[in-house]
Amino acid sequence: QVQLVESGGGLVQAGDSLRLSCAASGRTFSNYFMGWFRQAPGKEREFVASITWDGGSLDYADSVKGRFTISRDSAKNMVYLQMNSLKFEDTAVYYCAAREYYSYTYNYWGQGTQVTVSS
Repeated sequence: QVQLVESGGGLVQAGDSLRLSCAASGRTFSNYFMGWFRQAPGKEREFVASITWDGGSLDYADSVKGRFTISRDSAKNMVYLQMNSLKFEDTAVYYCAAREYYSYTYNYWGQGTQVTVSS
């Protein structure tokens, strides 16, 4: 089965940096979009960033442009989200997700990792 496992979340202060990791297994992801989503308390899940497995296409939510960077290491089946200049409003559970090119729906999801930005 496809499995996505996030790690790297934690408690940080405003202005700090954090890198989230997603280990992908169970499938060849060469024709996939990989994405990061987040869900803050009391809010719906929202899109954060995406990348094609070959790294050729990137997309970011306006709220994180210039601060977050999505990347991948295809040889290691890893996807990363580098988060800089973190704000209190970035506090959320962050999820790794995957979908095929032709689908607008992300069909595979990790269990999430908590990111808490203090103050």
